[in-house]
Amino acid sequence: SEGEMLAGIGVKGDRYATAQGYYSGKPHADRQVTLIEEETLEALVRDHGISVLPEETRRNLLTRGVPLNHLVGRRFRIGNVELIGGRLNVPCKYLERLLDRKVFDPLINRSGLNCRILNSGTIRVGDPIVPID
Repeated sequence: SEGEMLAGIGVKGDRYATAQGYYSGKPHADRQVTLIEEETLEALVRDHGISVLPEETRRNLLTRGVPLNHLVGRRFRIGNVELIGGRLNVPCKYLERLLDRKVFDPLINRSGLNCRILNSGTIRVGDPIVPID
């Protein structure tokens, strides 16, 4: 599986790239693509008994083995796409309502990393995350 990243816009076909997202009325440059750690989903099950599938998180990319908090303010590459880690994603009550599961509190500080896409390109499953600076 792969996804096409559009510089300055987002993931091709994503609701935010087409301005159809819940928060599209409040655009933010760092919300072009959002990553979330697979370890976060494992912790939700282990620590809170809450199961959330990756596609239910409404994040774009699932990562493994990379602490996303360390990428805030840093440039990094996934495949041939260069990104800059913007801000940590803040969990929202909207997601909690959509899922009908109490995920708001457990996701504080673990809700993902909002990023800006610096060049267009393709990201494929298994591409490593490589810090640039």
